Amino acid sequence: RTKDRGLIEFIELKEHPWFVGTQAHPEFKSTPRDGHPLFIEFIKAANALKAAKTEA
Repeated sequence: RTKDRGLIEFIELKEHPWFVGTQAHPEFKSTPRDGHPLFIEFIKAANALKAAKTEA
């Protein structure tokens, strides 16, 4: 929740391996050399899924 208005900015489904929704703008806090944790973890999850499918 935001501190000033109490709005919910992010949601997730814990039982899903990767489901996150946001109305915030994490891309504004991200640079090519210093990515926002949301993007870094998304890329890690995508790479892990690709590796698992490749090995299968």
